[in-house]
Amino acid sequence: MSLDPELFESMRLELRRGSLVLAVLACLRTERYGYTLRQALAADGLEMEESTLYPLLRRLESQGLLQSEWREEEKRKKRFYVLSPGGESMLTALTDEWRGINASLDKIL
Repeated sequence: MSLDPELFESMRLELRRGSLVLAVLACLRTERYGYTLRQALAADGLEMEESTLYPLLRRLESQGLLQSEWREEEKRKKRFYVLSPGGESMLTALTDEWRGINASLDKIL
């Protein structure tokens, strides 16, 4: 039986979606603006389109997990993001959950 490419892509995106939240939170332990965050994620193998990243950053900030600040750098205004105290707690909890799920999947797979 052959693999349905559309179904695979749909399931791949679903699997990836939650992982991206964890990756973004982890990367934002260090303050970054959007472009440097995308570069850091890509350097570790997690490419993300701007159309995915910026709505995610806004959502995480509205949930109280990130803090942001506009600053001028290199004669351009840039919005810098960093974990809030609540974001740090959430990252710790999600990391523990991820490790548990990963350990279970390693046994199953």
